Order: sequence, then C-alpha cells, then structure tokens
Amino acid sequence: MKQIEYPDKSQWAELLKRPSLNVESLFDTVRTILDRVKTEGDRAVLAYEEQFDNVKLSALAVTGEEMREAETLISEELKNAIRLAKQNIETFHAAQRFIGKRVETLPGVTCWQKAVPIERVGLYIPGGTAPLFSTVLMLAVPAKIAGCDKIVLCTPPGRDGKVHPAVLFAAQVAGVDCIFKAGGVQAVGAMAYGTESIPRVYKIFGPGNQYVTAAKQLVSLRDVAIDMPAGPSEVEVLADETANPVFVAADLLSQAEHGVDSQAILVTTSPTLCQAVQQEVERQLALLPRKEIAARSLANSKLIVAHNMEEAIELTNAYAPEHLIIQTADYAHVAERVTNAGSVFLGPYATESAGDYASGTNHTLPTNGYARAYSGVSLDSFIRKITFQEITREGLLRIGPAIETMAANEQLDAHKNAVSVRMK
Repeated sequence: MKQIEYPDKSQWAELLKRPSLNVESLFDTVRTILDRVKTEGDRAVLAYEEQFDNVKLSALAVTGEEMREAETLISEELKNAIRLAKQNIETFHAAQRFIGKRVETLPGVTCWQKAVPIERVGLYIPGGTAPLFSTVLMLAVPAKIAGCDKIVLCTPPGRDGKVHPAVLFAAQVAGVDCIFKAGGVQAVGAMAYGTESIPRVYKIFGPGNQYVTAAKQLVSLRDVAIDMPAGPSEVEVLADETANPVFVAADLLSQAEHGVDSQAILVTTSPTLCQAVQQEVERQLALLPRKEIAARSLANSKLIVAHNMEEAIELTNAYAPEHLIIQTADYAHVAERVTNAGSVFLGPYATESAGDYASGTNHTLPTNGYARAYSGVSLDSFIRKITFQEITREGLLRIGPAIETMAANEQLDAHKNAVSVRMK
C-alpha cells in the first residue's frame, strides 16, 4: 500500500481518486445486448447465457425441485447463520416504516402522504468469484417488509446449470417470489423489458460488474428505475494512535478481497500506527486464499497520515467512503462530525463485516463518492410516497386569491380560471 504523510490540501483530489470505471465506453456493446433481449426475449437470454456464462440452459426459471435440493446441500450452521442475519435485517428495516401525518396547512386545507410499495422489483445477485447470498437478504427482506407484490431475482448459474444453493436458500428465507438463471446485461434487460419467462419490473436493485452497471444506467434512462449509481466497493478506516493495527489491517484486507478494483484507505493521525498497519497488512495478506485479488486491490489503496483529527475528518468527508470504520479513542464524538459516508462502524469491535452480513444494517451502499448525495438501500427504497390533499369550500376561499394572483403572474390563465370558477 502506498503511504502518504501530511499531504497538502491541493493534493487531496488526486489522492482520493477511485480506480477508473469508464462505463460509458461499454454503452454500445451493452445497448446491442439490451436491444436483442427486448426483441427476442427468452431466446436472447438463453443464447447470452451460453455465450457469457458458458452454460446451455433449456429453461430460465429455478424449479421447486431445485429449491428443495438446495436446502439439503448447505450445512445447518450456514442455515442458522442466514436465519439470524435475516432476523436482524428484518428488525432494523421494519423500524423504518413510514407513519404519515395529516397536516392542516390552513383551515379547510388538509395535506398528507401515504406510503405504497413498488409493486414489482427486480433483484440482481452477481455470480463470479463468490456467491453473494448475503445480498439476497439485504434486498429481499426490505422488499418483503415494504409489501412489494412481486419480488423477482436474477442470478447467473454455474457451469452445471444450477444456482448456488446458499443463494436459493437465502431467497426462500427472505420471501423471493421467483428466481431465474440469468446474469449480466441480459438479466438487467430481461427485468427491464420482460420476457416470456421473466416478469418486467419497475425498479432494479443490486450490484454487478461494469457491464451490469452500464446496463442499469442505460435502462434507467427511460424504461425502469434503479437503486443507485454503483462502482467498485471501498472502505476507509479513520484511526488514531489508540487503534489496534491488527484490527485495522484485517478491515482493510476484508475490503481488498472483494475484487481487484476495490479500494481500502487508512486515514490516521499516527505515523507509528501507519507503519504497524503496513507490516500487519503484509503479514495477513500472505495467509489469505484470495491473496492475489487482495494484492491487486491494494495497489489502488493508500495509507494517509493527517496533521490532526480535524484534518482527518475533513479528508474523510471529502472522500465520502462507502464504508467508514472509526477506531479512535473518542469515536462517538468523531462520528458526529461525519457528513459523507454510506455506512459507519464505530469502535474497535465494529468491523465492516458485521454490516456486510448480520448486524441488521444494509450493505447495498453508495460508492465512488455518491455518498455525498445518495443513501444506501433502506425500506424507503422499495416504497413511493403519494401526496393527498383535501380542500373544502372554506379552504379554497382562503387560498384561492393567492393561487389566482400567482397563476396570473405566471401567465397561466387556465390555472387561474380553474380556481375562479369555483370561487364564483
């Protein structure tokens, strides 16, 4: 990892750059795949599964028999872990339920909001180097709590034509309605447009590679909503001299093993801690099964020493990390000054892995600096709020003149007239 001590503020922008993700360069390729899925439906998805996932399928839907088989293929220990995680995620997200209030803005003018679920949602769960069954829980559990009528899940199968059993078990536990063997751009297109097998949805959730990211951006232009812009995963550890270098190194590496384009950053006020973490990262890296992936990720990663905690916090807010772990003596006080972050982990025992799996918070979070403007996935992500207003005759008499004046000054006479005919 590259070590930088006391960088000048003029260097911050360059220092905090993420690994480049130029999805725009993929748009032409991705658009071709999307157009074919839109035109040919299942036939195109099956063809692309053979081309990209190296599997020849006769059907896209996961069968009941496959679901039952999956339950026999994973250990009771893993089943219990998944059930515990589901329970905690459910508890946290259920507490986010919206309670609308009727507000009388003037006598006779009453306004309120009602939360209604998005009727059909699509969840994309990547395949690749690790089966992300935890993401199934993070997306399907709040969708179920929200009351979504149809929860559709797409995930690429292995070369044996089957979906990883832990993904299927998590989907069953979380209440997914239907599961399809489809990955990549073709899965995004199928959920955006609908095929003979895969229902069209109104919003697509879930992470993926740069092709999936490009596909989500394209379909969001006119066909379907998406959860948020996405990029490679990232973590920052904000630490002082009291932090345990073993813990810090473990947290940095837990992020680095996600993928070669992930990023891990330490921001600290202690040069001594910085050196200790560097050594500990090298020691722990050598022991990891995914050390080659983690090592390539560490090439994008940095150890930064700031002059003081105030500067370290300012630098953190400038970076706007997806995950922020605060390991300082006064972490509660430091946390109050954090304004840009996806999810924050406080104290020496709050590892990012807890939020990734089982503490209850959601791990689908804004990356690439989007934490400045976006929230992570929550119950609100699966609902819409519709506003209502009820106006009595008395109410219109009170606000009507103001409406007429404003409409007239915007030169919208029909707007004014809609009030005037009622006032008369």
